[in-house]
Amino acid sequence: MLKASSGLLCLLSLASAAAAQTFVATPDPAAAAAPAPASGPAGHPVTFSIYERARNDNWQWFAAPPFSDNYSYLQSLLRISVAQRIHHWDWQAELAQTWVGGVPSDAVATVSAQGQLGLGGTYYAANGNNSEPAAAFFKQGFLRYNAGDDKNIRLGRFEFFEGVETHPKDPTVLWLQNNRVQQRLIGNFGFANAMRSLDGIDAHYGSGSWNLTAMAARADQGVFNMNGNPEINVDAQYLAFSRSAANGRVIMRAFGIGYHDGRTGITKTDNRPAAVRAADHKNIRLGTYGGDLIATQPAGPGTFDFVFWGALQNGNWGALTQSAGAAALEGGYRFTKVPTMPWFRGGWWRATGDNNNADSKNNTFFQVLPTPRVYARLPFYNLMNSTDGFVQLIDKPCKTSCTWDLRSDLHWLDLTSGHDLWYLGGGAFDNKVFGFTGRPANGHTSFASVADISSDWQATKNVALNSYYGYGWGKSVVGAIYPTNKNIQLGYVELIYRWGITSGGAKPK
Repeated sequence: MLKASSGLLCLLSLASAAAAQTFVATPDPAAAAAPAPASGPAGHPVTFSIYERARNDNWQWFAAPPFSDNYSYLQSLLRISVAQRIHHWDWQAELAQTWVGGVPSDAVATVSAQGQLGLGGTYYAANGNNSEPAAAFFKQGFLRYNAGDDKNIRLGRFEFFEGVETHPKDPTVLWLQNNRVQQRLIGNFGFANAMRSLDGIDAHYGSGSWNLTAMAARADQGVFNMNGNPEINVDAQYLAFSRSAANGRVIMRAFGIGYHDGRTGITKTDNRPAAVRAADHKNIRLGTYGGDLIATQPAGPGTFDFVFWGALQNGNWGALTQSAGAAALEGGYRFTKVPTMPWFRGGWWRATGDNNNADSKNNTFFQVLPTPRVYARLPFYNLMNSTDGFVQLIDKPCKTSCTWDLRSDLHWLDLTSGHDLWYLGGGAFDNKVFGFTGRPANGHTSFASVADISSDWQATKNVALNSYYGYGWGKSVVGAIYPTNKNIQLGYVELIYRWGITSGGAKPK
């Protein structure tokens, strides 16, 4: 059983203030891309906003005695922002203060395959074996020129979310974009305490139904490392063309991503023997090319939805040649003419894995710099070398003007190749560790089943209360590494408080 935590009252007391207009809420990825501020009153007023996210996490990882697999800890993320619009220009500066309290010092097993026993062990290891890691750093700071609606260029430090180039007005399409398309490959890792920022430039040029977006940037430290100030030797480039059709019921996107990892002193995570990987000091240079489609069609008392996402990948994985791919196919039906609008969905995901660790190729699809928890809500896996069949139910338990969302997922997970690894993590966040970890599959592909439920309630304009519980049943892949107990649980409660004001006393719109 999960430990009962006495930290709930501490959690509630942490939430002192929170963000306003700068943050656009999405169901799980935390703060989304900040839109260009609208023109304000004469005199170019300054907007101040504060965001506080406080969470109490309770883990029971797969058992690895005598190490701690059952523990709780607290998190606080405070973001303080100031922004201003002056004619065609706007700017924003933001500071973040991160803290994780009570992470266990004994949740990293000495048996290498067992590794870090949940994110408590990850926070401890990523912050110099510190059980109370905390830091303050420069989260965002950019200058943007706006040439008109959906025409702008931004330079500086910012968060970037691939897949949200369009702004759907249809709530079904918007939910699908935010939860089933965006951040598969580049995101801010919003579930982690320090999140991820990028230093670089991005630009948007759109007109009506289409949008062209480009970005080139270097990644910053952060995610599990509380100090998000330094850059790391990783850069990415992104180019996407998006178009909406059928009165906004269809959105199409084609994209390309370039990725370079110059941290040649770090051992790469793949299925080669340790000595071979340690001797590979060549850069990673990858190209990922793909597209996706979201479509909805009213029918009877509701709406059908369809989602396709696919990508191919090539380049150099250090000394190896990269050749990989991934695809997702999903569909559902949402009842829109009944009081609570229940939504039944199902889908399938497959990403290639590597079957031969002795040849000159790497066939494991690489997830780049994602927000992995959007697609793995119980975060003990990601989308690499994985096959995922799932069903989900989404509903609103109130009838009108409902700000309460319930969701439950059931996943059947397998590894694509039993000769590859069980991968987890969300990409580079430090110059000292690779950012993805892997455990041997030992020839097995039967991985796990997961059931979960979540509640997200916007209680007031400023306060949101969220909770989650997930349970996983490990199968042969997990049992070969954790024979004592191959099941896993995670539960958390979270409070988000947002506040903002514009100089002169007006609240941001």
